[in-house]
Amino acid sequence: MARLAGVSRATASRAINGGSRVSARAQRAVEDAVRRLGYTPNTAARSLVTRRTDSVALIVPEPDEHVFSDPFFARTLHVVTNVLSERDLQVVLLIARPGDDKQRVLRYLRGRHIDGAIVVSHHRDDGLSDRLAALELPSTFIGRPWTCTDQLSYVSTDNFDGANKAARLLIERGCRRIGTIAGPADMTVGRDRLEGWRQALTGAGLPTDAVVHGDFTEAGGADACETLLQAHPDLDGLVVASDLMASGAIRVLTARGRRVPDDIAVTGYDDLGIAERTDPPLTTLRNPISEMAEQAALLLIEQLDGDDISPRHAVFTPTLIRRRSA
Repeated sequence: MARLAGVSRATASRAINGGSRVSARAQRAVEDAVRRLGYTPNTAARSLVTRRTDSVALIVPEPDEHVFSDPFFARTLHVVTNVLSERDLQVVLLIARPGDDKQRVLRYLRGRHIDGAIVVSHHRDDGLSDRLAALELPSTFIGRPWTCTDQLSYVSTDNFDGANKAARLLIERGCRRIGTIAGPADMTVGRDRLEGWRQALTGAGLPTDAVVHGDFTEAGGADACETLLQAHPDLDGLVVASDLMASGAIRVLTARGRRVPDDIAVTGYDDLGIAERTDPPLTTLRNPISEMAEQAALLLIEQLDGDDISPRHAVFTPTLIRRRSA
């Protein structure tokens, strides 16, 4: 190949592997030789030289049935894959289910089988923030990690503000007994949305005892709603930490003869499609998932390119979407 292109072997190698320190004329000559010879690089041999795998892990520490049923993950995977594919990077999906899978994923990361990682749906005990910071592996979190925020880049939405807006909307509507189906207590998103709800009620002099944690699934929302109604049958407002859980809650309320929003007003969070299909359509907070996923991928690319940047944090503002449920 080098002979056909009229360049040295070193120049041909650099041209094939990214064009670093190669003149435009030599680059064109090598590319023409590649086409004429039908040459295909040996990616395994190339990775030994470049120490790059050209692949990025999208790590989701959730049960697989949750991953494949929640539109949040589908949207995130779609956007991340599109952004990284423009840089010819392959996305490897790593689902870290509860149990031994966490150790399997950590072994995979330690083995440097990927060039970087994007973590979505981080839990307190999965150890990913501490491990990734210790490995100094290029990485970005979608959602604020529990630890090492001074060492890790992340993108998030202002979950406190979003839940606070939802609660204040119900207060302004006239609701005085407002409960919440919060997200998992071991996730920063769950804690922040709970605190936003609590501050709004405390500021209005309303009780904050009607709390049940869910798991961001429709079934989890239904179970949590049953528990709330048994303990607090006088609820006239319900702030739910995700649209999927709100959909399950509305189904329970309807079965119990509680009219939404006449008897009890309901809000969700995310606005990823299901909110428009509930009966009645769901008032919710629009979570800019696509923008967050794109920014996470771009932050990771900056690290892979070797840019000397400090960890960066991007926080997006959620938008209140008014529909008929509140």
